[in-house]
Amino acid sequence: MREILKLAQKVVPETLELLVKRYNILRVINHNQPIGRRTLSSSLEIGERIVRSEINFLKEQNLIEINTPGMTITPEGEEVIHKLKDIIHELKGLSDLEEYIKKGLGLKNVIIVPGDLDQDKTVLSELGKAAANILKDLIRDKSIIALTGGSTIKEVVDNVPRITNFKDILVIPARGGMGKNVEIQANNLAASLAHKLSANYKLLHIPDNLTTTALSAVLNESDVKEIVDNIKNSDILIYGIGRADEMAKRRGLSSERVQELNSLGAVGEAFGNYFNSLGEIICSTSTIVVDSNSLKSIGNLIAVAAGESKAEAIVAIEKNLSHSTLITDEGAARKIINILDKIE
Repeated sequence: MREILKLAQKVVPETLELLVKRYNILRVINHNQPIGRRTLSSSLEIGERIVRSEINFLKEQNLIEINTPGMTITPEGEEVIHKLKDIIHELKGLSDLEEYIKKGLGLKNVIIVPGDLDQDKTVLSELGKAAANILKDLIRDKSIIALTGGSTIKEVVDNVPRITNFKDILVIPARGGMGKNVEIQANNLAASLAHKLSANYKLLHIPDNLTTTALSAVLNESDVKEIVDNIKNSDILIYGIGRADEMAKRRGLSSERVQELNSLGAVGEAFGNYFNSLGEIICSTSTIVVDSNSLKSIGNLIAVAAGESKAEAIVAIEKNLSHSTLITDEGAARKIINILDKIE
């Protein structure tokens, strides 16, 4: 198929461009249905006149329906989206990008979904589906699954189907609580995932920004110690990656601390650890759970992070994690390649 698509790109590139455009329209409608024409136009950054013409065509093909609340996808449209997914992946050259990044960062696997999360929030759903599929393939009887919090990891959990054919699975949070949004905190997501897997779970009732003194005292508690040991011995760790500057603000760090992070060259954050561009942990706001040694001992890492703005952070944290699978998007992937090319 790849060879045929390459030939088609040379002979009829305008046809393939139209295919990608109509696929994107169907995908955005599917993720936002029912959706109005103006909202669709804004989401795709395409003029309303062009959108009107395209949706009329898609309606004639019975791929969408147009009702008072807005446009929705028909069953036939859903089937077309599903069947076009791999073709679009090849058309955009994402398989080649995956292999390049996999080798460049020394990773186990790389999966790239089309789009850029910074520009299109519907990409988040595709990331969640891709990560959920990877997780399903890795789960075994007696698996210990650890996960961090955040909206991206919540999307992963939301896309995991109900699975009941595994025994003695344990799900645990890989970090304490942070912020006021309970829905995306690690404890809540661990409980939600455990419910879907008919698994046991444990909770870590600790704020994620304790002082060193308070943290030392808490770590001596037997219940906490047991969970931390479980995390370090986990088979699967699912985690998000943040930009250092953004995460510092979310954690409410003082301006002096932020300045210190900048001077140390912090570019990325994961598990409460801040990393420089060389992939070194240069600062930790919380050392409850995961350090560099823990990362090396956990069997399967699943990193889920996307958007062009996170590319530098992704490179810093994922560099040389040979047992990590990175799920990202096209926007981040193309920027990652630019970074890798400069390093070489």
